[in-house]
Amino acid sequence: MGQPVILVAEDETIVAWDLCATVEEAGYTVEGPYTDISSAMLAYQKQKPDVAILDVQLGDGNVFPLAEQMMAEDIPVIFHSGNYTPGEVSERFPHSHALAKPCPPAAIIDSVQNALR
Repeated sequence: MGQPVILVAEDETIVAWDLCATVEEAGYTVEGPYTDISSAMLAYQKQKPDVAILDVQLGDGNVFPLAEQMMAEDIPVIFHSGNYTPGEVSERFPHSHALAKPCPPAAIIDSVQNALR
């Protein structure tokens, strides 16, 4: 069995590449980054990831419907947002992880590890 696959959806280029590099350096396989909901959804439908890191607000809208579909299929979601506080996200999705931008790499990896448990 290979390394866990982490889907990354983030529309800020620098943040997206930083997230992907952080996750790859920790030994995980990265799917993405995807800058919009439609490409993230297509990737999700092709291969279910082990965890998803989703920016709440992408170029083509809010990721909550995509996150709800992933969670319905038992895919852990980590929200990564500059628009919503972790508390606001946790109110709507109490079983998800939520990180505020900017987020230290160690916190991202901790969240991924917790989500995989």
